[in-house]
Amino acid sequence: MRGCLCDSFIQQVQPSNFKRFVEVGRVVLLKSGPQEGHIAVIVEIIDHNRAIIDGPTTGVPRQSFPYRHLTLTPLVVSSLPRGAGSGVVRKFLEKEGTVEKWNKSSWAQKRAAITKRRSLNDFERFAVMIAKKARRDQTRKTLKKASA
Repeated sequence: MRGCLCDSFIQQVQPSNFKRFVEVGRVVLLKSGPQEGHIAVIVEIIDHNRAIIDGPTTGVPRQSFPYRHLTLTPLVVSSLPRGAGSGVVRKFLEKEGTVEKWNKSSWAQKRAAITKRRSLNDFERFAVMIAKKARRDQTRKTLKKASA
């Protein structure tokens, strides 16, 4: 009796909702350490806690890194061999244009905007406020003219 219930349950299992998996060739964003905010590629999986990453074009040295300090991105370097050296990783990154894809992504652009906003001094923040006021005023005038 139990075997029948289990078999019917297995047949009804839905496909996974997860799309980003820890795999060789997965592009990751570093969340901590001296290279925080840079991207790298998983070159080898050590165990369920760590992987070897390498970012020869982004300034990230080859090193062991815990998964809890990585964020998986949707980008994957396809057909990257396991344990590939830095030269091979560089060739694959340049061939697929992975760094350019990352820089064009909305995720990277938002991070760059946040970084730039955080680096503003007092006068630059004031100038941004004045520009936003001018834009808001222009929008209100246009809407009022269109509705009238």
